Amino acid sequence: MAGGSRGADLVVRSLTSAGVEKLFALSGNQIMPVFDACIDQPLDLFHVRHEAAAVHMADAYARLTGEPGIALVTAGPGFCNALSALYVALCAESPLVLLSGCSPRSLAGQGAFQEMPQAEMAGHVTKASWMAEDATRVGDDIARAMRIARSGRPGPVHITLPADVLNDAADVSAKTLPRAEDFAPTLTLLDHRTADDVLDKLSKAKRPMLLTGASLCRSGGPELLHAFQEQTGVPAVGMESPRGINDPSLGAFAEVLAQADLLVLVGKPLDFTLRFGNEPFVDAACKVIQLDPEMRVLEQTASNLGDSSRLLLAELTDAVPALERLTEMAAQKQWDRSDWCDEVTAAIAYRPAEWNTATADDSQRRHPAEICRDIQTVLDESDDAVFISDGGEFGQWAQACIRAPQRVINGTSGSIGSVIPFAMAARVACPDARIVATLGDGTFGFQPAEFDTAVRYNLPFTAVVGNDACWNAEHQIQLRDYGPDRLFACDLLPTPYDAVVRDFGGHGESVSRSDDLVAALNRTFDTNKPACADVALERTAAPVIRRG
Repeated sequence: MAGGSRGADLVVRSLTSAGVEKLFALSGNQIMPVFDACIDQPLDLFHVRHEAAAVHMADAYARLTGEPGIALVTAGPGFCNALSALYVALCAESPLVLLSGCSPRSLAGQGAFQEMPQAEMAGHVTKASWMAEDATRVGDDIARAMRIARSGRPGPVHITLPADVLNDAADVSAKTLPRAEDFAPTLTLLDHRTADDVLDKLSKAKRPMLLTGASLCRSGGPELLHAFQEQTGVPAVGMESPRGINDPSLGAFAEVLAQADLLVLVGKPLDFTLRFGNEPFVDAACKVIQLDPEMRVLEQTASNLGDSSRLLLAELTDAVPALERLTEMAAQKQWDRSDWCDEVTAAIAYRPAEWNTATADDSQRRHPAEICRDIQTVLDESDDAVFISDGGEFGQWAQACIRAPQRVINGTSGSIGSVIPFAMAARVACPDARIVATLGDGTFGFQPAEFDTAVRYNLPFTAVVGNDACWNAEHQIQLRDYGPDRLFACDLLPTPYDAVVRDFGGHGESVSRSDDLVAALNRTFDTNKPACADVALERTAAPVIRRG
C-alpha cells in the first residue's frame, strides 16, 4: 500500500520488536512485500538458493543461540521444498518459525496461482500451523508463533501469509505491536512434592539413569546434566542421534543401559531410540519415570511399556525447569554414591584402542578414523570451536570421534543434506568460532549451491568431504544383507568437490593419503573463505562400539 503501512510492515516490525536480527529466506512472488518491508529495518536477510536451506539455517541458528530462528519462503513449490527441513527441526526439538507466502484469501477456492492447503500440510511436521487471517493482527500471529516454538518441547511453528494480508493496510504502532511478554514461552513446572518423590526413587535405585532428549543436548543443557550428575551421582545422559542407544558418540552406552533398574526420562520419549523399552535393550524389570511437557508422550510411554507396574510416575512438566528443580532439591538430600556412575561414564567414553592408529587398506585413501584424528587436532587449537556433522557412514565416524565445545548434528530425523546450511548458520550465530563440518560426497550434492550463499555473505567455514564416490550407507546395507555380488546403483562419480567450491568463489583443497590434512585444514582457516577439503575416503561401515 503506497504511502502507508501494510501487513508486511507489521510482520517485520513485530519480528524486530521481539529482538529478531536475522532472517533466512528465499524470494518469490507472494513474499516480496516482506522483502520490501525489511528495507531500513535492523534485520539482516540471508538470501539462500533453496528453501530447505533457509529452514536448515533457522534450525541451526536456533540450536546454537537458544532463540527462535526465522525462515521465510514463498508459496506452492517453494513452500513444499521447506517441508522436509521442518521435519528435521521438529525431531531436533529446535524452536523456529517458518513464514510462507500463499495465494490471496480473497481467491480461496477459485484455483488461484499456487493455491494449496499449506497450513494443513505443514501441520504434520510442526508444533502448530495456521493461516494469518487479518493484516491488522499479524503481529499477534508472530508473537503467538514465537511463544509456541519455545514453550514445552521446543519445535517449529508455521504461519502462512496470504498475499492480500501482506498488502492490506495495517497500523504499525505501539497499539498493534506485540509486547515483550507476548513472545515469552509458557512454562509447566514440576511441583516440589513430585520432585521429592522422583529423587526418593532415584536414591533407592541401585543402577538409575536420567535421560534427556535433544533440547538438553545444547544451549546450557549439558551443563545442567553435569550439575545434576555431580550433585546426585546418578548418570545423566542426553540423546539426540537417530542411532539411539547405538549412537557412536555415546560409546558403549547400550551395554550399561541394559543394566539399569530405573530410567527417569526428562523430555525424552520412550521411542525407537530406546528400542521402546523392550528387552534385551532395557531390562524387563527396569522401572520408568516419565517427565514430559506433552500428554501424548506420557500416553505413548505407558502404551510401549505395556506392564503398568513398570511406570512409577508420569508427570506433565517442561524439561529444563524440571531438571533445574531436581538438581536444586537434590542438594538437600544425602546420596549414597556407588561405582555405577563411574561405570556408565567409562562406557560412554569408551572407544576401541585400534581407532587411534587405524589406517585404510587402500594406499590412496584414508580411514575415517584417521581423518577424524586430524580434524580433532585442529579443533583442539580453538576454545570456541563448532563441530557440525551430517548423517551417513562418514558422519557416524565423525560423531564418534570428534569433540568440540558446540555440536550440531542431523538429529533423530536421520536426515542428510543439511550440513552446509547448518555451517553457514553457525557462522552467523558464532562469528568468531572455528567451524568444521563433516559430510559425505552424497550429502554434498543436496545443497552445493549454498556455497554461493556463503561466499555472498562472507560466511567462512570448512567442510570436510569424505569422498568415496559412493552412497556408502546403502552400499553397506547391500553388502551386509545381500552380499558382494548384489551391489547395485550406489556408485557416484569421483567428483572433485574442492573444485566445485572454488568455482563458487570459495577455497578448495584436494587431500589424498599422502597429503597432510592438518596443514590443508589450516590453509582453509587462513583464507577466511567458505572452504572445502575433499578427502579421499575408504568405503568403511559406520562404527558399532562393543567392549570386549
